[in-house]
Amino acid sequence: MDLFEAIHCRQSIGKVKPDPIPEEFIDRILDAAVQAPNHFRVRPWRFFVISGTARERLGDVMAQSLLKRSPNCSLSDIQKERSRPMRAPVIIAVSVDQPSEPKVVEIENVCAGAAAIQNMLLAAHALGLGAMWRTGKAAHDPEVKLFLGMQPDQHLIGFVYLGYPDMEREPPDRPSYHDRTAFIRE
Repeated sequence: MDLFEAIHCRQSIGKVKPDPIPEEFIDRILDAAVQAPNHFRVRPWRFFVISGTARERLGDVMAQSLLKRSPNCSLSDIQKERSRPMRAPVIIAVSVDQPSEPKVVEIENVCAGAAAIQNMLLAAHALGLGAMWRTGKAAHDPEVKLFLGMQPDQHLIGFVYLGYPDMEREPPDRPSYHDRTAFIRE
């Protein structure tokens, strides 16, 4: 697949089949992720590949966290939160480290992690998979971070849901860059 074609036709796929994804595909997606640029080669990203029954355990943690945040929420809301990780056969949670060297700026680590996720999305698309980058309140929840084995000060910047598409792909209609660009030539 041509790079520009992949960039222009990749889209978020929110509905995927429960079919397993070959481990080789996960390896290729993660290998693409670590090709992302990062200042001072600090490799600030951390990847947590969640599949099988671990998704159910993550769902339990997410449901308990929702209940702590909103003690009066409905049973329906709790069940919905618990089911979120079951939307795809594989989820890759992506976090970034806090800088450990004075010359490294925190936002640069976050941007490197975001670039890694974009590489993951493009790689998944090239492999014929559907992918969706999600966050939500669970991405900021200390219990979810603990479940993943993260340090409290690490940023969980996204959950990448992966699976074979179970919906029609329509060409994305994205706005042009024209109204967001200034050319400064002299």
